[in-house]
Amino acid sequence: MKKILITGGAGYIGSHTAVELWKAGMEPIILDDLSNSDPTVLDRLEEITGKRFAFYQGDCNKKSLLKSIAEKHKIEGVIHFAAFKAVGESTQQPLKYYRNNVGSLLVLLKFMEEKGIKDLVFSSSCTVYGQPEVLPVTESTPRQEAESPYGNTKKICEDILVDCVKSEMGIRVISLRYFNPVGAHPSAKIGELPLGTPNNLVPFITQVAAGIREKLTVFGDDYDTVDGSCVRDYIHVVDLAEAHVKALAYLNKQENNFYDVFNVGTGNGNSVLEVIHAFEKVSGVKLNYQVGPRRPGDVVKTWADTTKINNVLGWKAKYSLEDSMRDSWNWQKSLD
Repeated sequence: MKKILITGGAGYIGSHTAVELWKAGMEPIILDDLSNSDPTVLDRLEEITGKRFAFYQGDCNKKSLLKSIAEKHKIEGVIHFAAFKAVGESTQQPLKYYRNNVGSLLVLLKFMEEKGIKDLVFSSSCTVYGQPEVLPVTESTPRQEAESPYGNTKKICEDILVDCVKSEMGIRVISLRYFNPVGAHPSAKIGELPLGTPNNLVPFITQVAAGIREKLTVFGDDYDTVDGSCVRDYIHVVDLAEAHVKALAYLNKQENNFYDVFNVGTGNGNSVLEVIHAFEKVSGVKLNYQVGPRRPGDVVKTWADTTKINNVLGWKAKYSLEDSMRDSWNWQKSLD
């Protein structure tokens, strides 16, 4: 059974990807510092899969830790999720973000080179596109100047990966540019578990519905969109996890020194108000929300052109927005 190291594997997307790797006949080896995740996820993964995955707690910036993992397991590929991702915090603490997000990739690449590990799937983001001039966004859409240090770390990491492939280091890399991950595993055993105030829309919605938070603020309703609220491409986290399995399988067929990039989205945009109404429909809960002023730096609208990933990787999103809202709500209720 092929062993795949998942950095940040106890987190939201990492944990779902561990399940999909296992379903595809691979064994996830999870590394996470638990700075933005909970160790109980390991118990929940065992409930879903019937397997207790190997877990190591620690920082990706420590090569000695990576080497000790490689001594115990023959690692044949890496999926690199481990990164801080709060846009607002990154503007306040840029050095924290550069050290963790960029630094950990440098350490990981050196480790891979020394151990002869070829395959890497990198967790990138649609944030590299900024506010695109043409929609939908294709992989050839020009990257814009980053709106935040977080966004800049994703651009820098992509550039580092391109340079490493050009240098004939021997690695094979796919960067997946995620749009907006939402939802939870249909079992309601794993999902998004933000520590403190959620930075993302859907956990905020479910916490308001559960009475944990008083109300939700919609930042602006006077944008040039279908109903005035910002538009995003909301991708179910299980669909996103499956894209990583497809990416690894594709890398396995490539020659050394290979690099490619794929958008991962549904190919459709939904406004913030549409997401709220979809949640109200599937949950039967009326949300307490208000419209507030625009939030500085918000992209008005963006969604993916998924033609490339559909055709090249044979991947297509299966879950609808309503599926995502239903699974998010079931996950929230399981926490009560």
